[in-house]
Amino acid sequence: MVSIPGTEEYGVDLAISEGAVDDLLGTTPADVAAAPELSFARNVFLPLTTACRYTCTYCTYYDPPGEASLMSPTEIRETVERGARAGCTEALFTFGDDPDDRYDAIHAQLREYGHDSIHSYLREACEIALDAGLLPHSNPGDQTREQMAAVADVNASMGTMLETTADVRAHGGPRAKSPGQRLRTIRTAGELGVPFTTGILVGIGETRRDRAVSLLAIRALHERYDHVQEVIVQPVSENERWRGGEPSLDELREAVAMARACLPPEVSVQAPPNLAPVRELLDCGIDDLGGVSPVTVDHVNPDYEWPELRQLEDLADEAGVPLRERLPVYERFLAEGGRAWVAPPVRRALRAEDDAGARYRAVLDGTASGAAGD
Repeated sequence: MVSIPGTEEYGVDLAISEGAVDDLLGTTPADVAAAPELSFARNVFLPLTTACRYTCTYCTYYDPPGEASLMSPTEIRETVERGARAGCTEALFTFGDDPDDRYDAIHAQLREYGHDSIHSYLREACEIALDAGLLPHSNPGDQTREQMAAVADVNASMGTMLETTADVRAHGGPRAKSPGQRLRTIRTAGELGVPFTTGILVGIGETRRDRAVSLLAIRALHERYDHVQEVIVQPVSENERWRGGEPSLDELREAVAMARACLPPEVSVQAPPNLAPVRELLDCGIDDLGGVSPVTVDHVNPDYEWPELRQLEDLADEAGVPLRERLPVYERFLAEGGRAWVAPPVRRALRAEDDAGARYRAVLDGTASGAAGD
């Protein structure tokens, strides 16, 4: 069986055989097929705070103590209202993993806003988004069960990138990320019934085998809880902090093909169009282009602009497939009966007889005006 760093420490029980790894490593793009359609979500990107306990060497998102910022409630409301007016359906909240004690100013600001933790503040932010007419999707990194439970009911879906199950130097230092902790977060989402997005980061020092193990670990947790809605295959990108190179096109094509071959059909495979050469990956099985914003930049990768939404239509036209807008929670989690994946606050928003509710239902019905770009 494969050994993954940190799984014992964080109590994550995964049984991945060496044979399964070897089989997946034999996958090539020729072994998978292009998807019959492509999907995307209209979102607004809200970097709740740029403080992070980690200092990953490829990341430009975090700011050091003394420089990190925290969005105010007023800024949050102004941003989500602008997104709602632009026809968005998703409020993507992201922040670095829990700011540690070094971030005195951030903790002082949280107290000023009446909160004792970033997750408590995240809940208020999600409630603001719901009130303004957007469905929250929060991506706050590693979370304990208590932290996730505190915000799960006001999120349509949530996410955390696994990145890799390998112990890589890019994650090193005194506050290193642990694959076991990441996997525990994905498992916790399953236990709590949270529709979840995760993914791998390609080119941060992991090997081909590491990518296979990472994908098989995600599959194992999904098979247990049926909660993974989407897996992102994201290449690392050159930036002011990362000069370690980018994966080749062949490496990326192989990684996408392995993801498609490894994961069950109900789990989408995404490659972000502002970071990956999507045209060269369409035949490798991607079926989603992620959240694309008509009103905000990609705060995690600010050097890489979102494509115009009309460009997504061009991609789909070139592939000869339809382009479909989706909500931040995949439709299969909204079925009546069975497990209640979506909590009452989100369910009420979807059913509301207001402009936002009508917009959500139009997306579900496929009648939203302007598939990409109006």
